[in-house]
Amino acid sequence: MTPIPQRLLVVAEPFGPRLDAERVARAIARGVMAAGRPQPDLCPIERHSGPRARSELLDALGFDARMRACRAVVIACERLQERALAGSLTFELATRARQGGVPAYAVTAQDALDVFDARILDLQLVLEARTGRALAAAGRTLGELA
Repeated sequence: MTPIPQRLLVVAEPFGPRLDAERVARAIARGVMAAGRPQPDLCPIERHSGPRARSELLDALGFDARMRACRAVVIACERLQERALAGSLTFELATRARQGGVPAYAVTAQDALDVFDARILDLQLVLEARTGRALAAAGRTLGELA
């Protein structure tokens, strides 16, 4: 029998000029490890363009295999809002996680989703965090829950 994976996959986009994707991912990872979880698989993604580029980028990063090797996916994006979801990287990540049977969580600086939209994405939990310290706290919460 295959054991349940313990690592989380953190896919992070920039949260603005002071928090690039790498810093966002590392801050969440600090919190996850503070909760006693192993070092997450970090997947920082800087800005990208177009639906084809998104799909090719995720394929090049081996996202699907990395996702299946993890307990859950943490999607970190600056804003979650319904009108910007269609065709977004966040939507693609959440869809792949749902289709792969892997739980997905979100960390965002601004959550403008209603309950229905979060349900459509099948997000288990959405946490708001705007600073490095808040991102680490969100990571700790996810480390305790996921």
